[in-house]
Amino acid sequence: MKVEQLTEFGLPQEAIRVLERHGIRELYPPQAECVRRGLLDGKSMVVSIPTAAGKTLVAELCMLKSILTRGGKCLYVVPLRALANEKYEEFQEKYRDLGIKVGISTGDYDSADPRLARYDILIATSERVDSLLRHRAKWLADLTTVAVLDEVHLLDDPERGPTLEVLTARLRQVNPSLQLIALSATIRNSEEIADWLGAELVQSDWRPVPLKKGVYCEGKIRFDDETVRNVPAKGEPLLSLVLETIEEGGQVLVFVNTRRSAQSLASVLAERLSLVVPRRKELEEVASRVESALDEPTSTCRLLASCIRRGTAFHHAGLHAAQRREVERAFRQGLIYVVCATPTLAMGVNMPSRRVIIRDYRRYVVPYGMEYIPVLEFHQLCGRAGRPKYDEYGEAVLIARNEEEAEVLFEEFIRAPPERIFSKLGTEPALRSHVLAGIASGYSTSFEELLEFFSKTFFAYQRGHAEISPLLERIIDFLEREKMVQRLDGRLKATVFGEKVSALYIDPLSAVILRDGLRNITSTPSTLGLLHLVCHTPDMPPLNLGRDVDEYENTAHIHAEDFLIPFPDPYDEPEKYEYFLREVKTASMLLDWIEERGEEEIHQKYGIGAGDLRRFIETAEWLLYSAHEIARLFRVRKALTPLRELQTRVRYGVKGELLELVSLSGVGRVRARQLYNAGFRRLSDIRKATEAQLLSIPGIGAKLAREIKHQAELQFQKVR
Repeated sequence: MKVEQLTEFGLPQEAIRVLERHGIRELYPPQAECVRRGLLDGKSMVVSIPTAAGKTLVAELCMLKSILTRGGKCLYVVPLRALANEKYEEFQEKYRDLGIKVGISTGDYDSADPRLARYDILIATSERVDSLLRHRAKWLADLTTVAVLDEVHLLDDPERGPTLEVLTARLRQVNPSLQLIALSATIRNSEEIADWLGAELVQSDWRPVPLKKGVYCEGKIRFDDETVRNVPAKGEPLLSLVLETIEEGGQVLVFVNTRRSAQSLASVLAERLSLVVPRRKELEEVASRVESALDEPTSTCRLLASCIRRGTAFHHAGLHAAQRREVERAFRQGLIYVVCATPTLAMGVNMPSRRVIIRDYRRYVVPYGMEYIPVLEFHQLCGRAGRPKYDEYGEAVLIARNEEEAEVLFEEFIRAPPERIFSKLGTEPALRSHVLAGIASGYSTSFEELLEFFSKTFFAYQRGHAEISPLLERIIDFLEREKMVQRLDGRLKATVFGEKVSALYIDPLSAVILRDGLRNITSTPSTLGLLHLVCHTPDMPPLNLGRDVDEYENTAHIHAEDFLIPFPDPYDEPEKYEYFLREVKTASMLLDWIEERGEEEIHQKYGIGAGDLRRFIETAEWLLYSAHEIARLFRVRKALTPLRELQTRVRYGVKGELLELVSLSGVGRVRARQLYNAGFRRLSDIRKATEAQLLSIPGIGAKLAREIKHQAELQFQKVR
């Protein structure tokens, strides 16, 4: 189907011109099938097609018609912030000339933010949409189209699935006429998801670049189409596969199961490949941005930059988000030839390659040991192979040690169908937050209404209604016992505490822990005690203990009186005690951060990366804010100022004496410390300083010197 034919289905001519300007002149077969099946006539649809087959454009066509012909508002839901940023940049650039306003929202869970109503397309994470629904954002009822992420199979994910499932059901409750577009790569039981949503199912195996999946063994790749490819031996199998691809002008993604493997393999390949890098200047610029992504470059930053200069890179969740974006962009531009990555890269990030090599197809699973990765994950990894406009076909390759293993890999992965998707909503930890939210937001005012809503979930569709009722009863009993919910004449009503917990977007159990811990405060609480309190909540996953038992056992005993929760007995409750020590380790890591320990030191000591540290910081900051709100609610006055200051210290990673300086935009923990040590300790000192004096501080240029002086002057005028 030609794009120009979409005028017959009501798509305005100006939209078609924009699509053609971006090289879209003909729809792929699955896209055309969606149009023929009613996509532009308001039908809800589940689109289950392979990676690179154009799922996103299906949603775009739907949104374009809605916005340009009916003035509709659209919501595009994604599972990860990285995907939100990617889609935001793509849609902004693509549809700016049409006057379409594109917005993004991925944080600030304690706000309805009415400004979001001004956007035609809002891109948001599942958690942010769930939060907006809890705050009853009025504009959500005006939606006309919702694209429920490219990864609808994440219904099966224990962490993200329950929120995706509940927000989907809630959006349908708030707006029964909503057109819902659910996007996914091919999954085994997509017809179940379509039936649950009352949607048309468009399912296809068509790809713009055909995919061949095979197993390499003893110099040959045997593919699923029974063709065989000889690979010239140039060392070990992995090196031979990588070299052959690059020599033919292709790029390679190599998937491994650990961050350390990704880093070491990228470094080894950079040494072994001896690549001729024609765009050396551009790679140097990428490497420089990678090194400067952190205020304090670490050995990981330097290793990544070194690899990039030689045409390779690694990619994993331990990197800072800005560094991951640099790797992704450079790979798409053809600057980097090889990326060694953990499977997080397969989560919808647009990085197609000529060949995908899945080196590690086993993963350690507690308590079972090494097990094969899920077949669905294998297919997600394979989906990265094949670059549209560059490759005639893509190749996804497993590496076997012998013929016997090669046959096993064919049976376990290549010939095997992906696993069925199952709801993960049916547990108390997954449900209790959503039950409280339903009551606190007024969506459900009785047990019957609550039961009716949850009977519309995917869990109820798959398991039947009988399993939901006892679960809901247990959760309501818990919420009532902890004084978050009241039963009044058969009605359910949230208390002020319950409303606050729902709005804060934390687990009700976390709220109980924070409330009870804060009530134990009798004098000014210690910093470690407050940090440990937030680390004791289920919203803060603790660090692994490793071999550090003695160190943190010693820390725990030295600071025993600082803790705001009962100290577990190591003999009566050994598991609780070990978990307690993991929490102490996590709190100690945050304490090192706010005591201005260097990032490199923190990364090495705690075995984490820059990306991990940022996630801990964000979570701790939000929990400290939540603790402050709960302390205010229960009038624990001794905790208010320490919590407010600690929240800011965690955000910036500074001692209390730098709080005034880090309030200046452009001044982080490193520059703030340099200013302080040079005698500029207050905003008044900055205001009185000359630009020449500020320029003497390392890392402060003329532009920043002017900006911080201006900010200090504005602050002074506000005080006056």
